[in-house]
Amino acid sequence: MATTIQIGELSVEVTQKDIKNVHLSVHPPHGRVSIAAPLHLSVDAIRAFAIGKLSWIRQQQRKLQEQERETPREYLDRESHYVWGRRCLLRVVEHDSPPSVEWRHHRLVLAVRAGMDQTRRGEVLEAWYRDQLRDKAKPLVAEWERRLGVRVQRVFIQRMKTRWGSCNPASHAIRLNTDLAKKPRECLEYILVHELLHLLEPTHNSRFVALMDQFLPGWEHRRDQLNKLPVRHVDWTY
Repeated sequence: MATTIQIGELSVEVTQKDIKNVHLSVHPPHGRVSIAAPLHLSVDAIRAFAIGKLSWIRQQQRKLQEQERETPREYLDRESHYVWGRRCLLRVVEHDSPPSVEWRHHRLVLAVRAGMDQTRRGEVLEAWYRDQLRDKAKPLVAEWERRLGVRVQRVFIQRMKTRWGSCNPASHAIRLNTDLAKKPRECLEYILVHELLHLLEPTHNSRFVALMDQFLPGWEHRRDQLNKLPVRHVDWTY
């Protein structure tokens, strides 16, 4: 069960679970703060932990507030979309065949049946982005499994509202946000390595940072690049 603690004007949602470490998260789009803490920690100890992280929390909230957001997509001719970090203009064509998507340099061609509505057009394009990400992620997973000496059981590609990726060390499964197919390929590799390294170190401690430095030097640049790019316009709910 979640409770809320106040630190000045900052509200922190706290959930206590059967876990070993404290996990602090700052969620888009507005910087909601949550903490998952072990059952044995007292409220005072959790509060002290949050106070010690205030500077980091404020920094993350500023980044979220400054990040550019796309306007709502309508899937009309000459609308801007992104594929692997490149801006493309959408061209919508009607034909009497199953819907399809083709990427031609700086143009994204969406072929649909006459009368197909905005929601269905979005679903077609979303499925295409999932396929793009799955195709690019598969060889990268194989390469980094070998480099890191780890094994992934399942890779899920799905729309995620608050994360670019996640890892479940217990099941050796990782999840990747479909929107990574809109970002430069090096951003996908950064997220993939980040999540795979959680199979070696579940937390974001100093060992995890050292592993990132060892296997992907300059990863901070990729992270910053990803955080500066426009993100999807969505109606965020919690």
